[in-house]
Amino acid sequence: MTGTPAAALAERIAARLAVPTDPAVADFARALADASGAVAVLFYGSNLRTGSLDGVLDFYLLLPGTQESAIWPRVSYHERSHDGMTLRAKVATMRLATFAKAAGGELADTTIWARFVQPSALIWAADDAAKADVIAAIASAAATAARLAAALGPVSAAAEDYWRALFRATYSAEFRVEKQGRENDILSVNADHFAGLLPLALEAGGIAPGLHGSILTPRLMPAERARILGWWKRRRRLGKPLNLLRLVKASTTFEGAARYAAWKIERHTGMPVKLTPFRERFPLLAAPQVLWDLSQHRRKQRAG
Repeated sequence: MTGTPAAALAERIAARLAVPTDPAVADFARALADASGAVAVLFYGSNLRTGSLDGVLDFYLLLPGTQESAIWPRVSYHERSHDGMTLRAKVATMRLATFAKAAGGELADTTIWARFVQPSALIWAADDAAKADVIAAIASAAATAARLAAALGPVSAAAEDYWRALFRATYSAEFRVEKQGRENDILSVNADHFAGLLPLALEAGGIAPGLHGSILTPRLMPAERARILGWWKRRRRLGKPLNLLRLVKASTTFEGAARYAAWKIERHTGMPVKLTPFRERFPLLAAPQVLWDLSQHRRKQRAG
């Protein structure tokens, strides 16, 4: 490794991606890769942190090539038997080349770099080249997120304040079911992951972090801040429409979508969703009523 900021960030990312995982999860990932022809599989979400096999495991399958579908990623649901229990997985599939562009902020997407600045594991890779490409993409995600965090955040603050500004902005640009204050949960349960990440990612992104003790004062010139905020404004404007298109596509390709959505909503909001035959067969048509119920649930929570 050289002593450049980019190399230091890549080294840190590589170490984080190499976190050990349950062999059952690794076997599931390898089976999914074999079936799809993927060159790498990323594992992320709460199960990565807790090591639990309950709930739904979250994977990204990264494929070779460059010919991507118009609306990506393709989302699917899979089950696998393991020692008398059923493992469940939500799988997003896309090209590694597209993933890398999205992580670097080159595309209109608001999800890849915001999601993968958070913890993930490179649970399987076909070869060293694929592994290096994934490490570089995740490092780009960290730098992209850090630059926006600096532009959105205060002039001087602790790193957590910049991350909070970032996650609040990205959540508001998408259709999310996360409860209010979710950004605080992310930072608290992943404190070790985020410790020291922001100044390193800022330097790799070409911004001096201005670190004094625990306080950062990113050296961001007004013109550069305006450029980054303009970049974000365009993506924020497209965030919800793009999310809606992805939800529409997933409703026709995501087998078991209603069951997964019900689990996700109850997990993050505490509101049980009754699954009827209609909702299981036509999740998109049932969505307005579920969203209305969710809005009423949140209103009662705020009032009570």
